[in-house]
Amino acid sequence: MSETSELLRQLVAINSINPDLVPDGPGEAEIARFVASWLESAGLEIELDEPEPGRPNVIGIVRGSGGGRSLILNAHMDTVGVAGMVRPHEPLITGNRLYGRGAFDMKGGLASIMVAAARAKALNLRGDVILTAVSDEEYASIGTASVVNRWRAGAAIVTEPTGLDVCVAHKGFVWLAIETMGTAAHGSLPEFGVDAIVKMGKILVELEKLDRSLRAHPSHPLLKSGSVHASLIEGGLELSTYPDHCKLGVERRTVPGETQESVEAEIQAIFNHIAASDPDFKATLRTTLVREPFEIHEDEHIVRLVRHHTHTLLEQEPAIVSAAGWMDSALLSAAGIPTVIIGPGGEGAHAIIEWSDLEQVEQCANILLEVIAEFCA
Repeated sequence: MSETSELLRQLVAINSINPDLVPDGPGEAEIARFVASWLESAGLEIELDEPEPGRPNVIGIVRGSGGGRSLILNAHMDTVGVAGMVRPHEPLITGNRLYGRGAFDMKGGLASIMVAAARAKALNLRGDVILTAVSDEEYASIGTASVVNRWRAGAAIVTEPTGLDVCVAHKGFVWLAIETMGTAAHGSLPEFGVDAIVKMGKILVELEKLDRSLRAHPSHPLLKSGSVHASLIEGGLELSTYPDHCKLGVERRTVPGETQESVEAEIQAIFNHIAASDPDFKATLRTTLVREPFEIHEDEHIVRLVRHHTHTLLEQEPAIVSAAGWMDSALLSAAGIPTVIIGPGGEGAHAIIEWSDLEQVEQCANILLEVIAEFCA
Protein backbone atom coordinates (compact mmCIF):
# COMPACT_ATOMS: atom_id res chain seq x y z
CA MET A 1 0.00 0.00 0.00
CA SER A 2 1.33 3.46 -0.91
CA GLU A 3 2.11 6.08 1.72
CA THR A 4 -0.86 8.17 0.55
CA SER A 5 -3.33 5.26 0.64
CA GLU A 6 -2.17 4.20 4.09
CA LEU A 7 -2.54 7.75 5.35
CA LEU A 8 -6.08 7.96 3.99
CA ARG A 9 -6.91 4.62 5.60
CA GLN A 10 -5.76 5.96 8.97
CA LEU A 11 -7.72 9.20 8.57
CA VAL A 12 -10.97 7.43 7.68
CA ALA A 13 -10.56 5.11 10.69
CA ILE A 14 -10.89 8.13 13.00
CA ASN A 15 -14.45 9.16 13.82
CA SER A 16 -14.60 12.94 13.28
CA ILE A 17 -18.36 13.49 12.98
CA ASN A 18 -19.27 17.13 13.47
CA PRO A 19 -21.10 17.48 16.83
CA ASP A 20 -23.20 20.36 15.51
CA LEU A 21 -24.71 17.93 13.00
CA VAL A 22 -24.94 14.85 15.25
CA PRO A 23 -25.22 15.55 19.00
CA ASP A 24 -22.88 12.72 20.07
CA GLY A 25 -20.35 13.36 17.29
CA PRO A 26 -16.83 13.48 18.76
CA GLY A 27 -15.65 16.35 16.55
CA GLU A 28 -12.11 16.99 15.40
CA ALA A 29 -9.97 16.62 18.54
CA GLU A 30 -8.74 13.07 17.88
CA ILE A 31 -8.12 13.52 14.17
CA ALA A 32 -6.38 16.84 14.84
CA ARG A 33 -3.96 15.09 17.20
CA PHE A 34 -3.24 12.50 14.52
CA VAL A 35 -2.74 15.09 11.76
CA ALA A 36 -0.49 17.21 13.97
CA SER A 37 1.63 14.22 14.99
CA TRP A 38 1.98 13.00 11.40
CA LEU A 39 2.98 16.42 10.10
CA GLU A 40 5.39 17.02 12.98
CA SER A 41 7.05 13.69 12.21
CA ALA A 42 7.42 14.88 8.61
CA GLY A 43 9.30 17.95 9.83
CA LEU A 44 6.64 20.65 9.60
CA GLU A 45 6.18 23.42 12.15
CA ILE A 46 2.89 22.78 13.94
CA GLU A 47 0.43 25.18 15.52
CA LEU A 48 -2.97 24.32 16.93
CA ASP A 49 -5.64 26.97 16.49
CA GLU A 50 -8.83 26.43 18.49
CA PRO A 51 -11.72 28.65 17.30
CA GLU A 52 -13.95 26.96 19.89
CA PRO A 53 -12.99 24.69 22.81
CA GLY A 54 -12.45 21.16 21.57
CA ARG A 55 -12.74 22.15 17.88
CA PRO A 56 -9.08 22.57 16.80
CA ASN A 57 -7.51 23.47 13.48
CA VAL A 58 -4.06 22.09 12.68
CA ILE A 59 -1.70 24.50 10.96
CA GLY A 60 1.40 22.87 9.48
CA ILE A 61 4.04 25.13 7.95
CA VAL A 62 6.89 24.30 5.60
CA ARG A 63 8.94 27.40 6.31
CA GLY A 64 10.65 28.96 3.30
CA SER A 65 13.94 30.80 3.33
CA GLY A 66 12.25 34.14 2.60
CA GLY A 67 11.32 36.29 -0.36
CA GLY A 68 8.94 33.81 -2.02
CA ARG A 69 5.17 33.59 -2.28
CA SER A 70 3.27 31.60 0.32
CA LEU A 71 0.55 29.09 -0.51
CA ILE A 72 -2.30 27.81 1.67
CA LEU A 73 -3.46 24.21 1.26
CA ASN A 74 -6.88 23.76 2.84
CA ALA A 75 -8.95 20.68 3.74
CA HIS A 76 -11.50 19.99 6.45
CA MET A 77 -11.28 17.19 9.02
CA ASP A 78 -14.94 16.92 10.09
CA THR A 79 -17.53 14.64 8.52
CA VAL A 80 -21.30 14.29 8.49
CA GLY A 81 -23.11 11.50 10.33
CA VAL A 82 -23.18 7.79 9.54
CA ALA A 83 -26.86 6.80 9.83
CA GLY A 84 -27.50 3.71 7.70
CA MET A 85 -23.82 2.96 7.09
CA VAL A 86 -22.19 -0.38 7.91
CA ARG A 87 -18.82 -0.09 9.72
CA PRO A 88 -18.26 3.51 8.54
CA HIS A 89 -14.93 3.86 10.36
CA GLU A 90 -13.48 0.53 9.28
CA PRO A 91 -11.97 1.54 5.93
CA LEU A 92 -12.27 -1.06 3.20
CA ILE A 93 -10.03 -1.10 0.14
CA THR A 94 -11.42 -2.79 -2.94
CA GLY A 95 -9.36 -2.37 -6.07
CA ASN A 96 -8.63 1.34 -6.44
CA ARG A 97 -11.34 2.45 -4.01
CA LEU A 98 -11.21 3.13 -0.29
CA TYR A 99 -14.64 2.99 1.36
CA GLY A 100 -15.67 4.70 4.59
CA ARG A 101 -17.20 7.85 6.01
CA GLY A 102 -15.22 10.90 4.95
CA ALA A 103 -13.13 9.10 2.33
CA PHE A 104 -14.60 11.26 -0.43
CA ASP A 105 -15.68 14.31 1.57
CA MET A 106 -12.90 15.09 2.17
CA LYS A 107 -10.22 12.99 3.80
CA GLY A 108 -8.90 12.04 0.37
CA GLY A 109 -8.12 15.72 -0.18
CA LEU A 110 -6.73 15.99 3.36
CA ALA A 111 -4.35 13.09 2.70
CA SER A 112 -3.25 14.74 -0.55
CA ILE A 113 -2.27 18.03 1.09
CA MET A 114 -0.52 16.27 3.96
CA VAL A 115 1.63 14.17 1.64
CA ALA A 116 2.34 17.12 -0.68
CA ALA A 117 3.39 19.34 2.23
CA ALA A 118 5.63 16.62 3.66
CA ARG A 119 7.35 16.14 0.31
CA ALA A 120 7.72 19.91 -0.11
CA LYS A 121 10.21 19.89 2.78
CA ALA A 122 12.86 18.71 0.29
CA LEU A 123 12.29 21.58 -2.19
CA ASN A 124 14.30 24.37 -0.50
CA LEU A 125 11.53 26.88 -1.11
CA ARG A 126 11.68 30.63 -0.56
CA GLY A 127 7.97 30.93 0.22
CA ASP A 128 5.98 29.19 2.94
CA VAL A 129 3.57 26.30 2.45
CA ILE A 130 0.77 26.68 5.00
CA LEU A 131 -1.32 23.55 5.46
CA THR A 132 -4.64 24.23 7.16
CA ALA A 133 -6.56 21.14 8.35
CA VAL A 134 -9.73 22.78 9.60
CA SER A 135 -12.75 22.03 11.76
CA ASP A 136 -16.46 22.52 11.20
CA GLU A 137 -16.71 22.98 7.43
CA GLU A 138 -19.81 20.80 7.39
CA TYR A 139 -21.74 23.20 9.64
CA ALA A 140 -20.60 26.79 10.22
CA SER A 141 -16.95 26.82 9.02
CA ILE A 142 -15.55 28.25 12.24
CA GLY A 143 -12.25 26.59 11.32
CA THR A 144 -11.48 28.42 8.10
CA ALA A 145 -13.08 31.60 9.46
CA SER A 146 -10.41 31.52 12.16
CA VAL A 147 -7.65 30.73 9.65
CA VAL A 148 -8.36 33.80 7.51
CA ASN A 149 -8.24 36.01 10.59
CA ARG A 150 -4.69 34.91 11.32
CA TRP A 151 -2.94 33.84 8.12
CA ARG A 152 -2.40 35.39 4.71
CA ALA A 153 -0.93 33.93 1.52
CA GLY A 154 -0.44 34.70 -2.15
CA ALA A 155 -2.96 32.00 -3.10
CA ALA A 156 -4.86 29.02 -1.74
CA ILE A 157 -5.90 25.58 -2.97
CA VAL A 158 -8.89 23.80 -1.45
CA THR A 159 -8.88 20.05 -2.12
CA GLU A 160 -12.60 19.33 -2.04
CA PRO A 161 -13.35 16.45 -4.44
CA THR A 162 -13.49 17.50 -8.10
CA GLY A 163 -12.25 14.36 -9.85
CA LEU A 164 -9.08 16.42 -10.57
CA ASP A 165 -11.04 18.92 -12.62
CA VAL A 166 -10.43 22.59 -11.79
CA CYS A 167 -13.34 24.21 -9.95
CA VAL A 168 -13.56 28.01 -10.24
CA ALA A 169 -17.05 28.78 -8.90
CA HIS A 170 -19.66 27.56 -6.47
CA LYS A 171 -22.98 28.72 -5.09
CA GLY A 172 -23.61 30.45 -1.79
CA PHE A 173 -26.71 30.51 0.38
CA VAL A 174 -28.83 32.70 2.61
CA TRP A 175 -30.90 31.15 5.41
CA LEU A 176 -34.06 33.04 6.27
CA ALA A 177 -36.58 32.85 9.14
CA ILE A 178 -40.07 34.00 8.17
CA GLU A 179 -42.94 34.33 10.61
CA THR A 180 -46.57 35.12 9.90
CA MET A 181 -48.80 36.46 12.65
CA GLY A 182 -52.50 35.73 13.14
CA THR A 183 -55.04 35.99 15.92
CA ALA A 184 -55.76 33.03 18.16
CA ALA A 185 -59.39 32.04 18.53
CA HIS A 186 -61.49 28.95 19.06
CA GLY A 187 -62.38 27.15 15.87
CA SER A 188 -66.08 27.72 16.57
CA LEU A 189 -65.53 31.50 16.44
CA PRO A 190 -64.13 32.18 12.95
CA GLU A 191 -65.12 35.84 13.09
CA PHE A 192 -62.41 36.38 15.74
CA GLY A 193 -59.59 34.24 14.33
CA VAL A 194 -56.85 34.99 11.80
CA ASP A 195 -55.08 31.84 10.60
CA ALA A 196 -51.31 32.41 10.54
CA ILE A 197 -50.74 29.10 8.75
CA VAL A 198 -53.05 30.08 5.90
CA LYS A 199 -51.20 33.39 5.63
CA MET A 200 -47.94 31.45 5.37
CA GLY A 201 -49.52 29.43 2.59
CA LYS A 202 -49.66 32.59 0.48
CA ILE A 203 -45.92 33.04 0.99
CA LEU A 204 -45.28 29.43 -0.02
CA VAL A 205 -47.15 29.95 -3.28
CA GLU A 206 -45.05 33.03 -4.05
CA LEU A 207 -41.81 31.25 -3.17
CA GLU A 208 -42.64 28.56 -5.72
CA LYS A 209 -43.19 31.28 -8.34
CA LEU A 210 -39.89 32.92 -7.40
CA ASP A 211 -38.01 29.64 -7.73
CA ARG A 212 -39.46 29.01 -11.18
CA SER A 213 -38.53 32.53 -12.25
CA LEU A 214 -34.97 32.24 -10.98
CA ARG A 215 -34.33 28.97 -12.78
CA ALA A 216 -35.91 30.23 -15.98
CA HIS A 217 -33.45 33.14 -16.13
CA PRO A 218 -29.88 31.84 -15.54
CA SER A 219 -27.39 34.61 -14.83
CA HIS A 220 -24.04 32.78 -14.48
CA PRO A 221 -22.22 30.91 -17.26
CA LEU A 222 -21.22 27.95 -15.07
CA LEU A 223 -23.60 27.98 -12.11
CA LYS A 224 -26.67 29.00 -14.12
CA SER A 225 -29.15 30.32 -11.51
CA GLY A 226 -29.94 30.53 -7.85
CA SER A 227 -32.92 28.78 -6.28
CA VAL A 228 -35.20 28.95 -3.26
CA HIS A 229 -37.02 26.33 -1.22
CA ALA A 230 -38.97 26.03 2.01
CA SER A 231 -37.05 23.83 4.43
CA LEU A 232 -38.84 23.78 7.80
CA ILE A 233 -42.30 24.85 8.94
CA GLU A 234 -44.12 24.88 12.27
CA GLY A 235 -47.25 26.46 13.72
CA GLY A 236 -50.41 25.88 15.64
CA LEU A 237 -51.25 24.42 19.04
CA GLU A 238 -54.27 22.20 18.55
CA LEU A 239 -56.88 21.25 15.96
CA SER A 240 -59.63 23.40 17.49
CA THR A 241 -57.68 26.70 17.58
CA TYR A 242 -56.80 29.30 14.98
CA PRO A 243 -52.97 29.53 15.06
CA ASP A 244 -51.58 32.95 15.99
CA HIS A 245 -48.19 32.35 14.42
CA CYS A 246 -46.43 30.18 11.85
CA LYS A 247 -42.66 29.92 11.33
CA LEU A 248 -40.91 28.99 8.09
CA GLY A 249 -37.23 28.28 7.43
CA VAL A 250 -36.15 29.10 3.89
CA GLU A 251 -32.92 28.48 2.02
CA ARG A 252 -32.04 30.73 -0.91
CA ARG A 253 -29.09 29.41 -2.94
CA THR A 254 -27.17 32.25 -4.58
CA VAL A 255 -24.83 32.78 -7.52
CA PRO A 256 -22.22 35.55 -7.87
CA GLY A 257 -23.94 38.91 -8.07
CA GLU A 258 -26.70 37.93 -5.63
CA THR A 259 -26.34 39.28 -2.10
CA GLN A 260 -28.04 39.12 1.28
CA GLU A 261 -29.59 42.50 0.50
CA SER A 262 -30.97 41.41 -2.87
CA VAL A 263 -32.39 38.21 -1.36
CA GLU A 264 -34.08 40.09 1.48
CA ALA A 265 -35.54 42.53 -1.06
CA GLU A 266 -37.05 39.59 -3.00
CA ILE A 267 -38.84 38.33 0.10
CA GLN A 268 -39.99 41.79 1.14
CA ALA A 269 -41.46 42.24 -2.35
CA ILE A 270 -43.47 39.05 -1.78
CA PHE A 271 -44.74 40.43 1.53
CA ASN A 272 -45.74 43.72 -0.12
CA HIS A 273 -47.52 41.91 -2.95
CA ILE A 274 -49.60 39.81 -0.54
CA ALA A 275 -50.36 42.71 1.81
CA ALA A 276 -51.69 44.80 -1.08
CA SER A 277 -54.74 42.53 -1.33
CA ASP A 278 -54.89 41.16 2.24
CA PRO A 279 -55.19 43.72 5.06
CA ASP A 280 -54.84 40.94 7.69
CA PHE A 281 -51.44 39.82 6.38
CA LYS A 282 -48.55 40.39 8.79
CA ALA A 283 -45.10 38.86 8.44
CA THR A 284 -41.51 39.33 9.59
CA LEU A 285 -38.23 38.36 7.99
CA ARG A 286 -34.88 37.61 9.65
CA THR A 287 -31.64 36.41 8.05
CA THR A 288 -29.96 33.74 10.17
CA LEU A 289 -26.86 32.76 8.16
CA VAL A 290 -25.14 33.94 4.99
CA ARG A 291 -22.46 32.18 2.97
CA GLU A 292 -21.35 34.09 -0.09
CA PRO A 293 -20.96 32.45 -3.52
CA PHE A 294 -17.46 32.02 -4.92
CA GLU A 295 -15.73 32.51 -8.25
CA ILE A 296 -12.24 33.11 -9.55
CA HIS A 297 -11.26 34.12 -13.07
CA GLU A 298 -9.73 31.40 -15.20
CA ASP A 299 -6.77 33.69 -15.99
CA GLU A 300 -5.69 34.06 -12.36
CA HIS A 301 -2.11 32.85 -11.88
CA ILE A 302 -2.97 30.09 -9.41
CA VAL A 303 -5.69 28.75 -11.73
CA ARG A 304 -3.35 28.67 -14.72
CA LEU A 305 -0.66 27.00 -12.63
CA VAL A 306 -2.98 24.26 -11.38
CA ARG A 307 -4.35 23.66 -14.88
CA HIS A 308 -0.85 23.46 -16.36
CA HIS A 309 0.53 20.96 -13.87
CA THR A 310 -2.64 18.87 -13.91
CA HIS A 311 -2.44 18.71 -17.72
CA THR A 312 1.25 17.80 -17.60
CA LEU A 313 0.90 15.03 -15.01
CA LEU A 314 -2.34 13.52 -16.30
CA GLU A 315 -1.53 14.11 -19.97
CA GLN A 316 -4.99 15.56 -20.54
CA GLU A 317 -6.54 18.98 -20.10
CA PRO A 318 -8.64 19.21 -16.92
CA ALA A 319 -12.15 20.55 -17.29
CA ILE A 320 -13.09 23.94 -15.85
CA VAL A 321 -16.08 23.24 -13.62
CA SER A 322 -18.34 24.70 -10.94
CA ALA A 323 -20.01 23.21 -7.88
CA ALA A 324 -23.53 23.57 -6.53
CA GLY A 325 -22.51 23.13 -2.89
CA TRP A 326 -20.79 25.73 -0.70
CA MET A 327 -17.14 25.37 0.33
CA ASP A 328 -14.58 27.13 2.54
CA SER A 329 -13.01 28.52 -0.65
CA ALA A 330 -15.51 31.39 -0.39
CA LEU A 331 -14.05 32.48 2.96
CA LEU A 332 -10.49 32.38 1.66
CA SER A 333 -11.47 34.33 -1.44
CA ALA A 334 -13.41 36.92 0.59
CA ALA A 335 -10.24 37.47 2.64
CA GLY A 336 -8.44 38.52 -0.56
CA ILE A 337 -6.63 35.23 -1.18
CA PRO A 338 -6.97 33.98 -4.79
CA THR A 339 -8.36 30.46 -4.38
CA VAL A 340 -8.94 27.48 -6.64
CA ILE A 341 -10.47 24.07 -5.92
CA ILE A 342 -9.04 20.73 -7.07
CA GLY A 343 -9.22 17.37 -5.34
CA PRO A 344 -9.40 13.64 -5.90
CA GLY A 345 -12.54 11.93 -7.10
CA GLY A 346 -14.84 9.22 -5.84
CA GLU A 347 -18.49 9.22 -4.81
CA GLY A 348 -20.85 9.38 -1.87
CA ALA A 349 -20.66 12.75 -0.14
CA HIS A 350 -23.17 12.51 2.75
CA ALA A 351 -24.35 9.17 1.33
CA ILE A 352 -24.56 5.68 2.80
CA ILE A 353 -21.86 4.37 0.46
CA GLU A 354 -18.81 6.64 0.21
CA TRP A 355 -15.47 6.00 -1.45
CA SER A 356 -12.36 7.79 -2.67
CA ASP A 357 -10.28 7.06 -5.77
CA LEU A 358 -6.85 6.08 -4.39
CA GLU A 359 -5.03 6.73 -7.65
CA GLN A 360 -6.41 10.26 -7.78
CA VAL A 361 -5.49 10.90 -4.15
CA GLU A 362 -1.86 10.18 -5.08
CA GLN A 363 -2.13 12.14 -8.34
CA CYS A 364 -3.56 15.10 -6.47
CA ALA A 365 -0.59 15.08 -4.08
CA ASN A 366 1.77 15.04 -7.08
CA ILE A 367 -0.04 17.94 -8.75
CA LEU A 368 0.08 19.97 -5.55
CA LEU A 369 3.79 19.32 -5.16
CA GLU A 370 4.50 20.63 -8.67
CA VAL A 371 2.37 23.73 -8.03
CA ILE A 372 4.17 24.32 -4.72
CA ALA A 373 7.58 23.97 -6.38
CA GLU A 374 6.75 26.70 -8.91
CA PHE A 375 4.58 29.03 -6.86
CA CYS A 376 6.70 29.11 -3.71
CA ALA A 377 10.12 28.97 -5.42
